[in-house]
Amino acid sequence: MTDVKNKARFRAASHPTPGGLPQPTLAQAMLMAVAIAYGLHALFMSGPAMRAAAREQLERIVADEDRDVCSQFGIRPGTSQFDVCSRELASVRKKQVERDNAAAQGIP
Repeated sequence: MTDVKNKARFRAASHPTPGGLPQPTLAQAMLMAVAIAYGLHALFMSGPAMRAAAREQLERIVADEDRDVCSQFGIRPGTSQFDVCSRELASVRKKQVERDNAAAQGIP
């Protein structure tokens, strides 16, 4: 008789589903809910801020590169020649991106 009670208690504790797998416990469900909430927060709240920070960092890197490369040719920042040099470097970067995109698509 006690064997039947133990089996009944075991079945009640594990809550088997029709497929034979136990249902998640409340703790597991809560953990999943917290993980999903964190993921959604990262996606919708932190994501735009992270993209803005990455964009600002890229702008700083490009400005530093422009200053370094143009300075190698004796062109100082703040001059009209520096503006021309910076625009030319932007054109070179744009063409490189186009070549990279074409190569990624398999276009020689």
